[in-house]
Amino acid sequence: MSHQKREASSSNEDWASKRPKGAATSTEKDCQVETASSQETNGEKRDTSQKGSNLPLDPCISDEKSATISEVPSQQEMILTSVEADAAEDKGCRHTMEDAWVVLPDASMGSPGNLRSAHFAIYDGHGGRLAAEYAQKHLHPHVIAAGLPRELMNVKVAKKAIIEGFRKADESLLQESAKGNWQDGATAVCVWVLGQTVVVANAGDAKAVLARSTSTDGEGVVADTKSPLKAIVLTREHKAIFPQERSRIQKVNSFMVPTLIQLQGRIEVSRALGDRHFKKVGLIATPDVHSFELTVKDHFIILGCDGLWGVFGPSDAVEFVQKQLKETSSATLAVRRLVKEAVRERRCKDNCTAVLIVFKH
Repeated sequence: MSHQKREASSSNEDWASKRPKGAATSTEKDCQVETASSQETNGEKRDTSQKGSNLPLDPCISDEKSATISEVPSQQEMILTSVEADAAEDKGCRHTMEDAWVVLPDASMGSPGNLRSAHFAIYDGHGGRLAAEYAQKHLHPHVIAAGLPRELMNVKVAKKAIIEGFRKADESLLQESAKGNWQDGATAVCVWVLGQTVVVANAGDAKAVLARSTSTDGEGVVADTKSPLKAIVLTREHKAIFPQERSRIQKVNSFMVPTLIQLQGRIEVSRALGDRHFKKVGLIATPDVHSFELTVKDHFIILGCDGLWGVFGPSDAVEFVQKQLKETSSATLAVRRLVKEAVRERRCKDNCTAVLIVFKH
């Protein structure tokens, strides 16, 4: 499949997207979620066998508003839950667009099962868009092949499959980049909706933000701007200047000072797919992986590249989207207006891409 992108036009509301071509610091507390992080360090590899030898290399990426409906158990009763999602993008002041995104309402691909599987992602390229495009096509198939649950939900198995999928995708990407002499890389923020469980993975500085109701019943709040939703950042940024990443780099590389100087001087993030020349000095592709169970209080998730979060704070973005959903009842229009606001009004100077995932209970 050829992935092409429609250029943005500022003249009307259809200027953004749905043709795949792919900073404010949060003051909100992280939600209480389970965390899985690989113990794999730079240069180490695990010999984990991969299920299925024939990976589908080009998943169908939605270019229509997507919705999927299934019955899922709540704490007290069965709830009919639908998921509506769409994406929007604009290259901003950049000469080229280096982001890629995925909207897959049915992400079972070659592994059908009774468990609902939906997948959404943004890959923020730097130094080019080859790595972002590669991840767009290949990362999810690697996760599926690594054993993403398809029948009964198992959080530990899901997290293990995602971490292994990232490892295998990065490994194959590095091989391709060596052959083609690619120099670029891509950060990633990904969401899998598996039954009633949401699993979030990120490597780099792209973010996922959850909008959660603070009311007692949680219902109908998304359409009521007088009842603000709480913004919960689901991801952690990976940069060499942050203590946790600095400590990790120090442990895997005895030449810490030159490593940090090289990373900080030439690349802003300490985790990314690709970037083969930086893998030997501490950059890894291992994602942080978190999960939580959906409830009626959870209304939508915003995925955004660092360009979006450079002009929107998490609470600001949630408030803006809540207002747009009240006016339009459309994830498509809401995400388009979010990106348009970021680029046209708030003067985002970077590529700007967002994916909006709306949960309807």
